[in-house]
Amino acid sequence: MLNKLLSGDMPRSTVLAILLAVILICLALAPFIFPGVRSVDTAARICIFIVLVASYDLMLGYGGIVSFAHTMFFGLGAYGVALASTHMGRGFDALLVGSLSGALIAALLALLIGLFSLRVRAIFFAMITLAVASAVAVLVSQLSGLTGGEDGLSYKIPRELGPAFKFADGELFGVKMNGKLLKYYLVFFSCLILFLLMLRMVHSPFGRVLLAIRENDFRAEAIGYRVVHYRVVATCISAAIAALAGSLYAIWLRYVGPDTSLSMEIMIDILLMVVIGGMGTMYGAVIGATLFVLAQNYLQNLMDVASHAVSGIPILPDLLNADRWLLWLGVLFILSVYFFPTGIVGRLRQGK
Repeated sequence: MLNKLLSGDMPRSTVLAILLAVILICLALAPFIFPGVRSVDTAARICIFIVLVASYDLMLGYGGIVSFAHTMFFGLGAYGVALASTHMGRGFDALLVGSLSGALIAALLALLIGLFSLRVRAIFFAMITLAVASAVAVLVSQLSGLTGGEDGLSYKIPRELGPAFKFADGELFGVKMNGKLLKYYLVFFSCLILFLLMLRMVHSPFGRVLLAIRENDFRAEAIGYRVVHYRVVATCISAAIAALAGSLYAIWLRYVGPDTSLSMEIMIDILLMVVIGGMGTMYGAVIGATLFVLAQNYLQNLMDVASHAVSGIPILPDLLNADRWLLWLGVLFILSVYFFPTGIVGRLRQGK
């Protein structure tokens, strides 16, 4: 049953299987195991970024397509929900229309970019996607009457997904049975379904052709596969799933702005997560996103504790100052690339 659910792609490493199981259990029971606004927010972000990173890995790790426009697709999904909720009201119909519209527009835009630029060399395609993403980010910032500009948009979501709504009296293990719990599990199960769908996709004949194209596109073309067509389809699917991840992010935050969904920083973070976890594995998205989001949220606190613990030792308190957390995050990334050149998942599978 488990083998079928995972589309035949078992972890193939005891340590990796344990890590994935722990992450799944922690995310599935996060509101009960880690009660608190910050910890549940971190868990929801991990779920969303797992899907976002996995959708990018579908392009980069499996299709060998380097793109810098993934945050643009993510942002289209987020703004789709924001605009639909603003103009249609706080109903589930607005969330559905916004999510589907964002995914459809993202897929169509990916189709246009792919058809016009996937025939060129990889570096030129990457530059084209960067230019389009930058243009869309500027456009969103300038259209303040529609998108809120730099200030973004705040909006209301259905009352059933808010803390004021109670679907049961009392508490379960100290957790209130309210709409926020429902909203978390909407995000969790949506992300789980999307991830399993991508896992099935990369282990289908379509996924195997993508791998063949990544390894040698000339040979794939020679044996009869239309390389450009497969790459365009992969780009469109990846864009649509990234937009759906953006929609879930918008539902969770109830706010959308250029910094939260369209910034180049998010694109860099996605690249780091893919490399840290391991390209072309899907499970790498789980490991990479979990480690990176946890580091973003808690590394600063850990460094603050460490700095006070070594206060009597010269230099060390300054080096471990919480304000230098980005420096140490960079150091951790360099070390992970050095010791895990194929990513954490690749290294664990090599070691079995």
